[in-house]
Amino acid sequence: MTTDKIYRQSAEDSPFRFNDEVAKVFPDMLRRSIPGYGATVEAIGSLAARYVKAGTRCYDLGCSLGAATLAMRQGIAVPDCRIVAMDNAPAMVERCRTVIAEDDRQFAPATPVEVLQGDIRDLEFENASMTVLNYTLQFLPMADRDALMRSICAGLNDGGLLLLSEKVVDENAEMEQLLVDLHHEHKRRNDYSALEISRKRAALEDVLIPETVAAHRSRLKRAGFSQTAVWLRYFNFVSIIAIR
Repeated sequence: MTTDKIYRQSAEDSPFRFNDEVAKVFPDMLRRSIPGYGATVEAIGSLAARYVKAGTRCYDLGCSLGAATLAMRQGIAVPDCRIVAMDNAPAMVERCRTVIAEDDRQFAPATPVEVLQGDIRDLEFENASMTVLNYTLQFLPMADRDALMRSICAGLNDGGLLLLSEKVVDENAEMEQLLVDLHHEHKRRNDYSALEISRKRAALEDVLIPETVAAHRSRLKRAGFSQTAVWLRYFNFVSIIAIR
């Protein structure tokens, strides 16, 4: 695992991009930046074992290097399924394909994976039993989020599952500041300097647009999901399950 030193070494004032530089250090970046990330990936495998039905598709939207894809693949216990993983960043897709190919070589799993480069807003969802949006929706323009959620819900079979993980903001300004401070403390404990934290926060401004938990659950209801629940919250990071 290559250590994330992007904002230690670079003083460039530019927006965050999922480029080759980020792709090289992405596992370390996630591990040190997102509290609870490992638990989320582990849960994806458990949920796949419970919800994925034979003869259906699964989707990993904004798949990055394929951690959620592999977790689903390892959890699936029924035949004739297929996983579609998509990301719009060429550097991520290239490395994800390498990761999946290595998994194919080592374990010869029964569930095939198709890794696509493209815009998830253009993807047609069908015959799905599970879809994952793991810290992806927050990077889409606000105006496009409702339509994507409706499309995902329409493509899920009855009883199908969506796992949605997001950075969120709290409705209470004082609590929001506390959660931000706790998150920054978490990053400092993981050896990010105050300068790195500040630079990355500036780079993500206007790129990552978080919402409240209430806004997410309201959108899911409007899209047609019958049930939703927050199954994990760690500071200002949340993972929600929604059932069609």
